[in-house]
Amino acid sequence: MPALLPPPRTGAARLLDPEHLTRVEDGERLHALLWRPGPGWRMVSSAVLGGGIAERAWVLNAQVAHGYRRTDPARHLAGLARAAGARGPGVGLMTAADVSAHGRARDGGAEAVATAGISVRGWAAVPPECATGAAPQECTTGAPPPGTVNIVVALPVALSDAALVNAVMTATEAKVQALLDAGLDCSGTPTDAVCVAARAPRDGADVHAFAGPRSEWGARLARAVHRAVRAALPGVAHP
Repeated sequence: MPALLPPPRTGAARLLDPEHLTRVEDGERLHALLWRPGPGWRMVSSAVLGGGIAERAWVLNAQVAHGYRRTDPARHLAGLARAAGARGPGVGLMTAADVSAHGRARDGGAEAVATAGISVRGWAAVPPECATGAAPQECTTGAPPPGTVNIVVALPVALSDAALVNAVMTATEAKVQALLDAGLDCSGTPTDAVCVAARAPRDGADVHAFAGPRSEWGARLARAVHRAVRAALPGVAHP
């Protein structure tokens, strides 16, 4: 497998500071974002690799070719991470969107990076025939290329398990708000994924029990995700 090569790093250091990687796969030049914060982070994710709640050392958001047909995405992502030098357990997300065109935002210490492919978009609650694909002529106007909205969030504080789940809800609500504010008729795509990273609890440090949109850190997370998704949306005017 060809190595993923990062370009020279520039700019001021951030809490969520992913490397931009490139590779050639199946004759196509593809991009990826790799964040390696190291130990001391707990993450909650819906990702195909490293999903759930656990301590993780890296997050990879990898672009794959349109018409992706591999049946082992977790193994594929793990191999890409190893090729880039990532070690230990991590989280792997994938998308057909160009991840080099990502959006990022910060708000009061909360940071978010989003990639957005919205060709295949729709509402979460649809008739059963649309969810199963039994009547595509009633549910879609064709066979557009795949799209995925991937969101990675980092918070410099510790969250309880319940607050981590709450943070996923808040990030999702902020994503939907960004899509609607951009004039898009959808709540997302069928393959959207999210990863929220928070500091692992330390002796004597506060562990936040809430991350809803009216909590201190949930509100910051929501604003950061909203702006990052808006910035990542292709062909959308940004505020």
